[in-house]
Amino acid sequence: MIRVLLADDQSLVRAGFRALLDAQPDIEVAGEASDGEEALAEVRELRPDIVLMDIRMPLLDGLAATRRITEDDTLKDVKVVMLTTFELDEYVFEAIRSGASGFLVKDTEPEELLRAVRAVVDGDALLSPGVTRRLIAEFAARSKEPAVEGALAGLTEREREVMALVGIGLSNEEIARRLVVSPLTAKTHVSRTMVKLGARDRAQLVVLAYESGLVRPGWLG
Repeated sequence: MIRVLLADDQSLVRAGFRALLDAQPDIEVAGEASDGEEALAEVRELRPDIVLMDIRMPLLDGLAATRRITEDDTLKDVKVVMLTTFELDEYVFEAIRSGASGFLVKDTEPEELLRAVRAVVDGDALLSPGVTRRLIAEFAARSKEPAVEGALAGLTEREREVMALVGIGLSNEEIARRLVVSPLTAKTHVSRTMVKLGARDRAQLVVLAYESGLVRPGWLG
């Protein structure tokens, strides 16, 4: 059972998400919070698998709450997905850097929300495919000079190759087709790479791909 915490200052938004999620046989809403401070307290008490976190909330905003969660080693298994009203929210980039596993727009289709919740728990994919490329383009625009050797010294050539493909936004299935391997093999390579680099999830692996210089601006074709 996937346990979800809903953190949003709008009760109507929480009610809509709860109705959708609780109707699924493998998902349950463990709790709700209307501000960042309450969300942090609920996370520490309930230890949900995933938090759907609004970016803009009173007392403590979603970014600050996310940073506190992802910096707390006792909460390392809790994944955070940021909720935003607009696809190009100015805080989305910072949210991913803060440790969020991804983001969703609030008016996303129900099927996409459910897919995203399950994917993040599996560590299998970034969210909102329609805006993932824009997020990656933002990383590309802000990337610095490469420092690949030091940062990725422990990776094999195949793991670097897989990491680069993750960095340009490919799913495990797409990586498998590109490398002519099975999706399970691709997923195994991604998982091993994350373990070696200490990445919390696939989103952080994208960050590391750009910050290390393994993926460079202009590779988004």
